[in-house]
Amino acid sequence: MPKLSKILLLAVSVVLVVTIFLGVNSSGVNAASEPQDGAYRQINVYSEVLRHIQTDYVTEPNIHSVTDGALRGLLESLDADSSYLSPEEYKAYKADKGGKAQVGINVSKRLGYATVVSVVPGSPADKADIRDGELIEAIGDQNTSDLSLATIQILLQGAPGSNLTISIVRPPKAAPQKMTLTRVVTAVPPVAETMYENASILYLKPGAIDREHVQQIESKLKGMQKAGNKKILLDLRDVTAGDMTEGVRLANFLMGSGTIATLEGQKVEKQTFTADASKAINTTAPVVVLVNRGTSGAAELVAAAWLDSKRAELVGERTFGEGAQQKTFELPDGAALIMSVAKYASPSGKKLQDDGVTPGVLVASNLYDDIVGEDDETIQNGNARPTVEKPEVTVDEQLTKALDLLKSKAA
Repeated sequence: MPKLSKILLLAVSVVLVVTIFLGVNSSGVNAASEPQDGAYRQINVYSEVLRHIQTDYVTEPNIHSVTDGALRGLLESLDADSSYLSPEEYKAYKADKGGKAQVGINVSKRLGYATVVSVVPGSPADKADIRDGELIEAIGDQNTSDLSLATIQILLQGAPGSNLTISIVRPPKAAPQKMTLTRVVTAVPPVAETMYENASILYLKPGAIDREHVQQIESKLKGMQKAGNKKILLDLRDVTAGDMTEGVRLANFLMGSGTIATLEGQKVEKQTFTADASKAINTTAPVVVLVNRGTSGAAELVAAAWLDSKRAELVGERTFGEGAQQKTFELPDGAALIMSVAKYASPSGKKLQDDGVTPGVLVASNLYDDIVGEDDETIQNGNARPTVEKPEVTVDEQLTKALDLLKSKAA
């Protein structure tokens, strides 16, 4: 292909994405408007950059790779959930039906790489000591910085019994550690229930905020009075999977009035989700919620709703920060954009995806503490964590603090 044609191809690709992003279309362009003037100026800058890449770079670049990289970077600069999928990636994305075996890693993107949001208890990833916040540098021989989030999630799946090789970066200064895990089919466990303080405190731990688990919580909340429970402790630590609609429903169980959340975007009219008194189950029992950096999405919506309405106290760590509504835009060449078109916000107006949820009572997790220093040679070389002698009884300081708070509250 002649150089001029290559330049035009890349320019058209970039212009197409910028046009979609800024809402410019051929049927309603007002070139005099300030935002569009800015867009056209930026397109001229892109064209100049492309000309220099094509004519002055040390070698003739692979235009296809440059185009994919530019488009991917453009989308991911918006937020972690927005992605550009090449025609090949989008074809695989549409063909993926889900339901495959996994290793138990819930993932997003941060710092350009796949990031572990949470790990499913008892999963292969859990047994391999993979932890929240660690980076997945590569899946097989593919660097995750070059992959869309949708593609990363597909690559983590596979047939039961198949192997997955990943390279994990373990802060603070670890070199990538390569490990091979075997994919398994795991079911999300039902809501765990425990009684504390002579059954006066009902502790509930869902594995997800989906229809099934929210129904289980509903049933347990309705049975509180019969069981003699007077206080509620909801553990949302490492709860990543779920549905925002079910999050709104769960939040309503303990709220008789007030705003639960809002959803709004540039072209998505603001929606306000308000508590319905007829759907509330218990609006007076003292409530404490446990959250951590693995709390994400619908679980964050619930925590933020109760925190802002002063319905509950939150204990733990700042949550991950996830809460956007996505839309897929198909492109003429078979590629696609998966783009955030609206974001959920707490009653006080804080965007979940931008701010996360910060507990009123901050307690760092002690369950993952290492006794190995940052300069330990074993860690520096990217080898497995050394085996250390663990105490026979591990104290969950976040849980202990939450229980202490509830004990001090009048029923």
